[in-house]
Amino acid sequence: MIASKIWKSVLAVLLFMSITPCGQAQGLAQQGTSVDDIVPAGWRHIEAQGDLNKDGILDLVVVATPDFEENLKTRDDGYVYNFNQPILAIYFGAGQGRLQLWKQYDNVIPADESENCSHDITLEITRRGTLRIAISLFCSSGSYGASVDTYTYRYQQGDFYLIGMDNEEMQRNTGESTIVSENYLTWKRQVKTSNVFDVNVPSTEKWTRLPKKPLKRLGVRL
Repeated sequence: MIASKIWKSVLAVLLFMSITPCGQAQGLAQQGTSVDDIVPAGWRHIEAQGDLNKDGILDLVVVATPDFEENLKTRDDGYVYNFNQPILAIYFGAGQGRLQLWKQYDNVIPADESENCSHDITLEITRRGTLRIAISLFCSSGSYGASVDTYTYRYQQGDFYLIGMDNEEMQRNTGESTIVSENYLTWKRQVKTSNVFDVNVPSTEKWTRLPKKPLKRLGVRL
């Protein structure tokens, strides 16, 4: 009898450990009325509101970065680097100010991986209800390049699909700039080049056709 009770206690502990990883018990809430209800205190986050599914109710998109200590590094001057994996979550409005989690993506937004390079994320829900996720990368050393990738998604047929992508790159030492825009509804690609430091350098613009492919769902790492 005693051995049976001990074995049941061991199983209970193992089950609890499998469900609640050590140090990472906190997570985004399944529902709430505001971003403060949804994101745990102390987590860095950005958000955007708009009508994504065209039901006349405001929805919420959040990118939240946990503050798990094992992925934090403190510099000598006290500045804290956060190398935790950001979480992208979409909440649909459920009426009466309530927000319900539709889907959470744990590996879509890139995490900072070094002290020299960092990502900056911006979110926008346009008047037409499309979701735009812009990811900029800046390195303080090791590269003169700076880039911004903007992904445009539309909710249709029960999921979010990539309908456009823009990539802007600039060399900070020369001023050379290249902007690539791809539209996956018209299947056209535009490439523009210029020099932000020298207006005498002629700008170029080129259009090409893209091969038609099935639209990609939101969920692939950006």
